[in-house]
Formats: sequence, structure tokens, C-alpha cells
Amino acid sequence: MAKTYRRIHASSHPRSPGLLTEGCCRMAIYNEDHTDPVAVVPDTVGMLEKQWSLSDPYPAVNNQPEQSRHTMSVAAILEEAQITTDLAAIESLLWERMQSRSDLLTAAGVHTVLAGGKRLRAALTVLAARSCRYNQHYPHHEVMHAAAAVELIHAASLVHDDLVDRAAYRRGRVTVHVRWDDEVALMLGDYLFALGAAEMSRLSDRRIIAFYAEAVQTIVAGELSPVTCVAPFAVARQQYLYKTRCKTAALFAAACKAGMAAGGGRDADIEAAGGYGQAVGMAFQIADDVLDFVGTEAVLGKPAGNDLRQGTITLPLIYAVANGGSAALTTIVQDPAPSDTALNAAVAEVIDRGGVERARADAQQYIRQAVAHLSHFPASRARQALIDLAAFVVERQQ
Repeated sequence: MAKTYRRIHASSHPRSPGLLTEGCCRMAIYNEDHTDPVAVVPDTVGMLEKQWSLSDPYPAVNNQPEQSRHTMSVAAILEEAQITTDLAAIESLLWERMQSRSDLLTAAGVHTVLAGGKRLRAALTVLAARSCRYNQHYPHHEVMHAAAAVELIHAASLVHDDLVDRAAYRRGRVTVHVRWDDEVALMLGDYLFALGAAEMSRLSDRRIIAFYAEAVQTIVAGELSPVTCVAPFAVARQQYLYKTRCKTAALFAAACKAGMAAGGGRDADIEAAGGYGQAVGMAFQIADDVLDFVGTEAVLGKPAGNDLRQGTITLPLIYAVANGGSAALTTIVQDPAPSDTALNAAVAEVIDRGGVERARADAQQYIRQAVAHLSHFPASRARQALIDLAAFVVERQQ
């Protein structure tokens, strides 16, 4: 299919990075129907077309998916899986890595990396390794470095993402560029990426470096391929799914593949683990976007409707507009400073028009795909924990 080049001007797109000057632009490559951005620079077209097309690169296995048990907290799931000692070791390793010769980098790093969070990606890395059927002796150090690497990469991407989006809060805490300044945020993100690379250099399986490197490239491509419209429905939904695969699902998939490789898995095991991770990552992001409409500021650390306020088009909004959304709903993301009244009305309309319900249904479908991939592995505590974590992803409240 022919490609066209579309410039996205900083002055016209609601989520343009504040660091760009007026008139600067980013380049994305789209298919001729403008629905599928496949690269941000020409020399990455081949890689992205091969790995991140809109079709699922990890088709689900044919076996019937297993059922998760009643919803459990992450702490309970990980305790039952008997990996809390592993995660404590990873936390200690991350603390050690944050100790820089620069007091400023140390303070900003601790503020970011050790500010809380579920360590979901690290947990997936450990659980994938423990799910490996060929694992005679658990390679503790290999898995620790692979898990620490993904958490450092994730933290780096968040710091840069907050800087680009001019976000003031993350998990209820002020972001690095607000607490310090833009330069510190930029340098910290670079530093965290370098720390992640250092963790990868300690791994004996060089494939893991490729998994994470490709994920980072894909994250960047996704950041430069924003959802540009709420309609027509097919265009908006495909743009959203592409961006979600890039920005969120790619690192989930890489974490699972890295864990399985570190645990001694074979190629088929690594692909199955990657399929699980990608599907869970898709569901995670959709659920996160749903929470922006139904969550509370006290729980989320940000007000409901924050995506709308920032001009970010997400799946619940796309579905609501397709289901007869008003003109006000269709255009609210174009308003650079919507009033609280307008935002509250838009949030209510998205819910009333079934946008949240339909997005949740999509998230559940991705979870079914994720669990289907796990039938490739023998029953174990680790596999059960992966099933339970998948259920948690879509049923969580924060």
C-alpha cells in the first residue's frame, strides 16, 4: 500500500510538546487512507511494518483460555506466586542504581523510580522466567537484571513523556520537570535509559538487548504518531490501537519475552510470552483510559477527564462519538482550555453513550487473548499468577 507523509504541527495539535517552538513539526508516515502510521522516519518503515501492523503479530493459540479466579490485589497475587523475595531484591537493586555521583540525579531518580508503583513489568519478567518449563536451576541474577532493566526503561519513558506532555503530576506526585526543571527531566530520562542499558550489558543472553531496544524504538514511534481525530470511527480506532501497541504494549511484551529468555525458554516459549505481554499491555492501557472517565482524583492522583483536558483522544471517547456524540463532545479535545463544566458534561456523555462500556469490552477481549497464550505453558504458580494479573489489569480501580 502506498505511503503518504503527514506533518503534525506543534501549533495545531493539542498535545504538542511544550519544548517545540511555534511552527516546528513532526513527521509521520501513514498508509494512503491515513489510518495506519507505520513509521516516523523513512529508515524505520520496514521494521515497523513487519512488527507492528494493525493485525495481531502474536495470534492466540487454539486452546480454550483458562479462567481467572476472583479478583485479587497485586500484593496477594505476587505473595501466592512466591516471588515477593525476588521483587524485594529488584527494589534493592533499583535503589543501588539510583545512587549517582550527582546529588541532583540521585534525588530526581529516587523521586521517580522509587516513588511507588506496582512494579508490574518487573513482576511479569519474573513470572515469565518462572513459567519456563526447561528451567532446571532458576537463573536469579539474569532475571534480576532483566527485570531491573525494564523498570528503568519504563521510568525513563515516563519522565520524557511527562516533559513532552507538560504533565504536572504522575501518580499524585509532581513530575520531575515541575519539581526541578526541563533540563533535569531531560537529563534524568537519558540517565535512566543508560542505566537500563547497563543492566542489559550484564545479561548473558544477547537477545534480551534486542527485545528492549526494539521496544524503545517502538515507544518513540508511538509517541510521534498521535491519534489525530475522533472520527471517522475506523480511522480513529486504528490510530488509537496503533499508538497503544507502540507506547504501552511493546514494553509489556518485551518484559515477558526477556523474562522467558532469561529463564531459558525456547523460541516458541518466548513468542507465547510476548503474545501474552502484548495483549495484557493493550488491556492495561485501555483500562487506564477508562479510569480517566470513571475514577476519582483521590484515587488516580489526577482529576477525571484529564485526558480530555490535555486534548488526548482515547478509546472511550472514540466509541462515544461513534454512538451519536454531540458536537460539543466531538470538538472538546480541540479546546486548549475547556471549562470544568464542559469537561464534566463530556465525561458524563462518554459514559452515557456507552463509550466506557465498549472500551471495557475491548479490554476484556485482549485479556482473553492473553490468557489463551498461557495454555502453551504447564500449570504452575507462576502461570496462575499471570492469569490473575491479567484479570487485575482490567478490574483495577487505579
